[in-house]
Amino acid sequence: MARLELKSVGKSFGAARPADGVSLTVEPGEIVVVFGPSGSGKTVLLRMIAGMFEPDEGEILVGGRSIVGAAPERRGIGMAFQNFALFPHMTARDNIASGLGARAAASDAAPRVEAISRLLKIEHVLGHAPRELSNGQKQRTALARALIGYPDVLLLDDPLRNVDAKLRYEMRLELPNLLRRGAAAVLYVTQDYREAMAIADRIAVLVDGRLEQVASAEQIYVTPASVAVARLFGDPSINLAEVTPFAEHGTLSAMVSGAKVRLGSADGHLPDCPCWLGVRPEDLVISVSASEDAIPAHILAVTPMHEKAVLLLRLSDGTEWLTALPPDAPHGAANDAVFVRFAPEAALLFDRATGLRIGLSHRRQAA
Repeated sequence: MARLELKSVGKSFGAARPADGVSLTVEPGEIVVVFGPSGSGKTVLLRMIAGMFEPDEGEILVGGRSIVGAAPERRGIGMAFQNFALFPHMTARDNIASGLGARAAASDAAPRVEAISRLLKIEHVLGHAPRELSNGQKQRTALARALIGYPDVLLLDDPLRNVDAKLRYEMRLELPNLLRRGAAAVLYVTQDYREAMAIADRIAVLVDGRLEQVASAEQIYVTPASVAVARLFGDPSINLAEVTPFAEHGTLSAMVSGAKVRLGSADGHLPDCPCWLGVRPEDLVISVSASEDAIPAHILAVTPMHEKAVLLLRLSDGTEWLTALPPDAPHGAANDAVFVRFAPEAALLFDRATGLRIGLSHRRQAA
């Protein structure tokens, strides 16, 4: 199998630049998920690798060989789309076999179709036309077609978007093992951060055509490289407040809505710029009594969400924060006055001018 390498790849369409100096490596057997908001350039990136577009600059290599300018069928790449793209006049069996093209005789194709369909649990619908298949069966048929040729590189463009919630959850569990069996270098696009975290060996966060961070799911969640990345991961989203940190008796602190909170040891790393303070909703603790580092607030609304209760809070300066608590935890009701605290190691600091994260000496580490 072969490594996929992107080296400073760029692409423009008029004033739009969906790929801007993208560099990324995917090893054989590795699943890298390209995650980002709609319009960030994810699908354009896949289409350049597949040969539908050519990059304006940079190199795309498979196994150390440049594939820029090569015909799509000569790139050793399999691809599955979010809209399935099955041939309506063919059975599921023939759709899967079409992934081999002219590379295999019919006698060779049949056992491979049977094997891949058993793996994906669709052997019982091989004789069906696409109109007779459920969305889940269509998705697995399209995936089988992409996998059957044992490609060096497998590109998956949001393949679970059009399937129901139950199947999407099941496939998030099944897909990683299935994809690793083929040992292809897998590039998987999604707009769902939960899907990215469940499937990826590494996540490549793409924002406005640029890679903001490439790391494990845990590293991205715990130590996001920028405020843009921090906002993309988490439900509810991260809480932010404008602060100017200061050192006091060796401790880094900040004023949040009139309350002084500790951010950790100053340790010679005092930020000399206005910052965003970020705190995940699940890291907030609610109490009815004042204490050190407690921020006064009022509960605006309580939303039960089965596995958690989400509280909308208004701090005394008008800033609104969200906290996520276990459903059985005491949390009060709308209009109650409460106090909010968080541990120093839960704090994230970002430079307000650049959006980049500023390291804190006592920040908790990703596993």
